[in-house]
Amino acid sequence: MPSANVIQLRQMLSEKFPGLRLRLNGSPAAGRLWPTGLAQIDEPLSGGLPKGALTEVVSTGKSSGGATLMRALLAQAAVANQIATLVDSQDALDVTAMGEAALSRLLWVRCRTAEEAMKAADLILRDANLPLLLMDLKMAPPAQLRRIPATTWYRFQRLVEETEAIGVVFTPSPMISPARVRITLPEQFSLRALESDAGQLLAELRMETVDLRHGAGTETALLNTA
Repeated sequence: MPSANVIQLRQMLSEKFPGLRLRLNGSPAAGRLWPTGLAQIDEPLSGGLPKGALTEVVSTGKSSGGATLMRALLAQAAVANQIATLVDSQDALDVTAMGEAALSRLLWVRCRTAEEAMKAADLILRDANLPLLLMDLKMAPPAQLRRIPATTWYRFQRLVEETEAIGVVFTPSPMISPARVRITLPEQFSLRALESDAGQLLAELRMETVDLRHGAGTETALLNTA
């Protein structure tokens, strides 16, 4: 990712979304939750992901379903006609697996390291025009993740509180102390499951969803044929 600053970010936005002009100051939030359209998430959280908070998705393996869940969230944003931003720390997004509608509403920030991704996210979270930020750190080398100061996550939490943004961070292990929600994908798909279409993969995706504010968790699964 080239050296980032606010001017460059706004230029990227104006080129990607010509109709986007002004920050909507004072506009009331549509609600405190964002429905994902996935029963495995919306039911345990009483409606969806919390706005103004960080959600951590712990994807414990390459075939645990992290990429499938990420694409589902981006597709849901497109259905809701929302702009979604993906900060991709390892430039790993497979755009061939995504629909045209999701891609048309996506600002994809392609990075080479976790450090670059953190700098980009810091800028994006300061802009209230961007209500949904996904950050993909799940494939970042452990050495890069260890260099992320714990205080950075608390700063990000303050930023999402100010803008009512939804911050979803995909990690290989729990690392975000101020996260409001933690979703763990503990199992890997079988080879047979990986041959299924996206809808079937989502149906087989097992999640453990915990609202950390209340200290209560629910493990959910729909059809599991693996």
